[in-house]
Amino acid sequence: MSRDSAARPGRTTRAPQPRNLTDPREMRALAHPVRLALLEALSREGPLTATEAAEIVGESPANCSFHLRTLAKYGFVEEAEGGTGRARPWRRAVLGQAFSVSRDDPAASVAAEALDNLAHERTMRRIHEFRAHREQFPEAWRDRSFSAYFMTYLTSEEMQQVSDEMNAILTRYSDRTPHRDRRPPGAQPVELAIFGTPIVPSASGN
Repeated sequence: MSRDSAARPGRTTRAPQPRNLTDPREMRALAHPVRLALLEALSREGPLTATEAAEIVGESPANCSFHLRTLAKYGFVEEAEGGTGRARPWRRAVLGQAFSVSRDDPAASVAAEALDNLAHERTMRRIHEFRAHREQFPEAWRDRSFSAYFMTYLTSEEMQQVSDEMNAILTRYSDRTPHRDRRPPGAQPVELAIFGTPIVPSASGN
């Protein structure tokens, strides 16, 4: 199961429920780097016009307008109040998506795999960018990044349990993305990611 959650969830509060994607058309619509960037911009900044979003994601207003309309077609964004004509703002309709890359439907499986790969590449790029430019961050943040590498032996049921437990930890902070007043002083955006991958056993079965 892959997720795009709101700050991927502090006050004790119920975390926003992600939208469960099952339609391959929805997943294909989302599997575009500009669209993922636009969704993140709306999560972090709140409602934005295409022109405002363009300044954030580094695309033209016309291109952002096209991608926002496509996202709206599939229910990922919606028009917000207070705009007219080309100056209409957009907001996220639902904060977060969840989808599975293992499905009986071949079309859904291919679409989910493409979306998952794009999200993975986006996260890996951010990790590499931080490591390459660590010295540009304030001193208090330079040594706060973390990673853990650990191999063990689990059943498939235990692996699902680990996934659920880790997601529960991360989602404790998800309400801070849509609610700026819940961000403590000194908070800044942080990429949090979890990966758990089965590996090929050795020839002896270990």
